[in-house]
Amino acid sequence: MLATEPVLRLTRSARTVVRVAAQDGNGWVDCRCGGRHWGRNGAAGLVLVARADVDGDQPLLLLQLRAAWTHEGGTWGVPGGARDSHESVEAAAVREAGEEAGIRAHEVALAGRHPGADHGDWSYTYVLATAVPPGTGRPEHRVVTDESDHVAWVRLDEVGALPLHPGLARDWPALAVRLSDLVR
Repeated sequence: MLATEPVLRLTRSARTVVRVAAQDGNGWVDCRCGGRHWGRNGAAGLVLVARADVDGDQPLLLLQLRAAWTHEGGTWGVPGGARDSHESVEAAAVREAGEEAGIRAHEVALAGRHPGADHGDWSYTYVLATAVPPGTGRPEHRVVTDESDHVAWVRLDEVGALPLHPGLARDWPALAVRLSDLVR
């Protein structure tokens, strides 16, 4: 589907059809913070955790190694990206995880949100989720687009040692606490 083709979506009343552009969130925002961010409507990422296969082992987090040509390329981050105008942050995060890592919506159980950057005119939200069903393994993953050089499950206690995307590096200490509570 081309980014300019409209998508039909029913409103709550199911009587009105609203036309929205697919992928209308793609684009840069020149933010009041002085930075440049991807996602005209903000962005979201899926923070997907799974129990390890071995008893007593650390839980695992799904990470992608961003391709060198991308913004902050060569760093590890969670699958995520621009939010379309008609999407919730949860829908955007799950869609992006599918596009970037082959994760399917039925393989995750949403568990909440965690604020990332919020500059007023642009924001990033982490969507917390566990692998479904919890404790029985982890979804298959794969590199789906050229935005990623690699996708991997990483032990929570090893995430901080990786070269992380600057936003994730800033937010990792608080996220790690929330994630460890999710998989207990």
